[in-house]
Amino acid sequence: MATLVDSNVLIDVLDGDPLWSNRSAAALEAVGAAGLVVINQVIYAEVSVRYEDTDELDRDLPLAIFQREQLPWPAAFLAGKAFGEYRRRGGRRRSPLPDFFIGAHAAVAGLRLLTRDASRYRTYFPTVELIVPG
Repeated sequence: MATLVDSNVLIDVLDGDPLWSNRSAAALEAVGAAGLVVINQVIYAEVSVRYEDTDELDRDLPLAIFQREQLPWPAAFLAGKAFGEYRRRGGRRRSPLPDFFIGAHAAVAGLRLLTRDASRYRTYFPTVELIVPG
């Protein structure tokens, strides 16, 4: 089964986070052994902040391991709907958060999601199977 990997897990591993790096790396390895590992443009953008150029980023996120998938149009629509619900529940942000695009992509494409930020995904994308590093 294919798994979309949230940027927080990738950043844990790439930055060597002292608390999460080992757990996130183990979870990433496990989902990779079980099937395709997927990222999209939003995840790529969030991870890119720490890089000077795309060559460096692509070296750390090689195509042989990380399949790139386009964000489906129905996922953009679902992200907007989920964001609207977030606002109705009192959320303060004025523009859609990246997590809504990531969660909607997983929901529309039938992907599992590897993330450390499970609470928002459980609330707004309850059909998505979540994998949380242990």
